[in-house]
Amino acid sequence: MAKALRTRFLLLTFLVGVELCLAQTIVPGHAHNDYLNRPALFEALENGLISVEADIHFMKGDLYVAHVRPLGRNKKRSLENLYLKPLFEHVQKNNGKVYPNYDGPFYLMIDFKGGSLAMYNRLVELLENYKSMLTVSEHSELKQGAVTIFLSGSRPYEAVANSEPKLCFLDGRPSDIGKQISSQLMPVISDNYHNHLKWNGTDEMPEEEQLKLRKLVSQVHAEGKKLRLWASPDNPIAWGTFRKLGIDLINTDKPKKFARFINATSR
Repeated sequence: MAKALRTRFLLLTFLVGVELCLAQTIVPGHAHNDYLNRPALFEALENGLISVEADIHFMKGDLYVAHVRPLGRNKKRSLENLYLKPLFEHVQKNNGKVYPNYDGPFYLMIDFKGGSLAMYNRLVELLENYKSMLTVSEHSELKQGAVTIFLSGSRPYEAVANSEPKLCFLDGRPSDIGKQISSQLMPVISDNYHNHLKWNGTDEMPEEEQLKLRKLVSQVHAEGKKLRLWASPDNPIAWGTFRKLGIDLINTDKPKKFARFINATSR
């Protein structure tokens, strides 16, 4: 009897877990400097964000995640151990997806700090081990995977553009709009928020700034790309405004609060 009850309890627990997972709302958030969250990566995953950011440094042949160059190497903080390996295991458990009810890509933005060709070559070497979960482009044919990686910061533009196959892509800037750069090579356009707007996220965004942002969103979307603005106001008024005006990857340092707000306003 006790064994039967225990089996029934485990089954109910499993079914509740599945139901919660399937019911998870996917939110248009970009976890800025995600590696500072606790836990890194999984705070974003648990809250349904579709993009995370990792700054990397190249040290003695490997890639380490940190905002400023660390004094020493810590294998626990390597890009592979902090992001690639756990993402791969997560995707395997979810039958090839990051989220069971989401068919779009999950973005891993890798910000090159002091980038070099050696740094890029090491990244590609690592990504080869996780190719089955990645979006890959070969001879202009794109195969969407569960995870799309794009490079920002000191991005090795020519190296990425000339790579075949491409296992990672480029973060663009507004100055790249209109240059006939494909959305395959450059899926995202990013910029400092303050290069475009002055609104501080309180009260309503002025009409002239709304028009300016709508124009930028329209230009980015016309090229089939997504828009991300960093250093933007990070509060519920701002999140709701950015969502209404069409920003695809809303920058936040507060994944839990962001997801809670989006879920509450989506009902």
